[in-house]
Amino acid sequence: MADSSIGAEKTAATANPAIQAGAAPRSPISSSWATLGHELFRVLWIASVASNVGTMMQEVGASWLMTQLAPSPLMVALIQTAGALPVFLLSLVSGALADIVDRRRLLIFSQAWMLVAAAGLGILTVFHLTSPLILLNFTFLLGLGNALTGPAWNAIVPELVPRAEVGAAVSINSVGYNVARAAGPALGGLVVAAVGSGAVFLLNAASFLGVIVVFYRWHRKPRKSVMPTERVVGAMRAGWRYVAHAPAIRSTLFRLSLFMLGASAFWGLVPLFARQHLGRGAAGYGVLLGFFGTGAVMSGSILPRMQRWLGIKRLLISTTLLTAGALVLMALWRHFPVACAAAFAAGVAWTAAFSTFNTSVQLNTAAWVRGRVMAFYQLTYFAALGVGSALWGTVAEHVGIPRSLLVAAVALAVGLFAVARYPVDFGEGLNLAPSYRPIPVVMNEPQPEQGPVLITVEYRIDPQRAGEFTSAMLELGRFRRRDGAVDWGLFEDVAEQGRYLETFVVESWGEHLRQHERTTVADRQISERANSFHLGDTPPTVSHHLYAYHQEA
Repeated sequence: MADSSIGAEKTAATANPAIQAGAAPRSPISSSWATLGHELFRVLWIASVASNVGTMMQEVGASWLMTQLAPSPLMVALIQTAGALPVFLLSLVSGALADIVDRRRLLIFSQAWMLVAAAGLGILTVFHLTSPLILLNFTFLLGLGNALTGPAWNAIVPELVPRAEVGAAVSINSVGYNVARAAGPALGGLVVAAVGSGAVFLLNAASFLGVIVVFYRWHRKPRKSVMPTERVVGAMRAGWRYVAHAPAIRSTLFRLSLFMLGASAFWGLVPLFARQHLGRGAAGYGVLLGFFGTGAVMSGSILPRMQRWLGIKRLLISTTLLTAGALVLMALWRHFPVACAAAFAAGVAWTAAFSTFNTSVQLNTAAWVRGRVMAFYQLTYFAALGVGSALWGTVAEHVGIPRSLLVAAVALAVGLFAVARYPVDFGEGLNLAPSYRPIPVVMNEPQPEQGPVLITVEYRIDPQRAGEFTSAMLELGRFRRRDGAVDWGLFEDVAEQGRYLETFVVESWGEHLRQHERTTVADRQISERANSFHLGDTPPTVSHHLYAYHQEA
């Protein structure tokens, strides 16, 4: 299972001024636990917690088994690499799949894949047939299933709870993950000590059954489309275009990266800090993680209340300063009780920050592309975590761990200067419900793969309002690019004042038809604002032009 806190563009409407000013979003609940009142979400949450416990047990069992099969630091470290590599390789592909196939079926497949992989490894291990290479290969196979799960799992959250409760659902998912992270390793260690790693692998396989059953019984309403199914590569390009032309999503991903730059020092340096500077072994480090998990659980439980009380802007500033303060405490006062308090504070900040980032991406993304956008979110998270951990490890090699923690705290504080320029919001006032445009009427229907297609729209406006019109058209242009246009432009007729021609190019006829299908209510509002400048009793004239050499291509 994947952490749904890791892994919902505000080009369509003006954000609520109160949100931009840092006021809290309206929410009908004060505690994240209230989202468990939705039966499907509650059952799936319980099943996912059990599955995540199994996953954490699996990690302990695999690492311990490798110390027996090949007791070298490199081979043990490769367990983490084998599990994480598929996330880097397949995030964008799995995001595309989450949007072009039924998410429910994809999740059933990914969970079944991991069940078979864990069971196979368990059976081989019980019969003493596992080698270091077999262990790494099966860990990679489990990582493939996890990579397929992440984007689709995140993308279904808005389908399970009302839009107003998406943030609370994300935070309670994070709570569940942190509960599993706290309990899983301890349970895994006990089972390994009692009956061996093979039993842990088999228990992990069994943990996927609950999730499969829940998804199998979920009668999800399929998304109807008369368009040909997108191909994976084309879907990935469409996802990239959406993110590239979605200011709210780009802003959130940038803020996520900034926060991770400093916060990753906790995971990269604290394990060795506990050993070298606190004089603690594995048990002491486990206690630190326990305090971190406790803080994370508490934070996720009351996050909606904190968001209302502080507002998104102040909440993210507070979590950044709290994380920086935790790192400073560890660096300056090297006492175990102080480190436990710092770990608790870091857990509070970690869950509040990442649940808020995740919710912002969820609520600013249209349903048709949510899986792909969440894949970008997941990739950004893991890339920033990996790069940040390596960075602070390198710094620590030169200046020591305590000073590195201080530098990381300073980096977090410096990142706050980007708050005003890169705001994070929950898309209040943004209606992303579908609002399909009529399919173009043509004499001879092109084949879906034919293209490229040039679309022109002729406007006639009052020259006195040219400035207002061109500003509105820039917003419309961003919408066109985001939903599929590979090129866009607005041209003014030099021979006839007030006559403007909008042009945009789409890579194929099928992709242009998908543009019509992807339109949301918010997108239509942008288009209607641009059309309101047009003079005359008839709407702007729209023409479609197919590339003339497509038959020879």
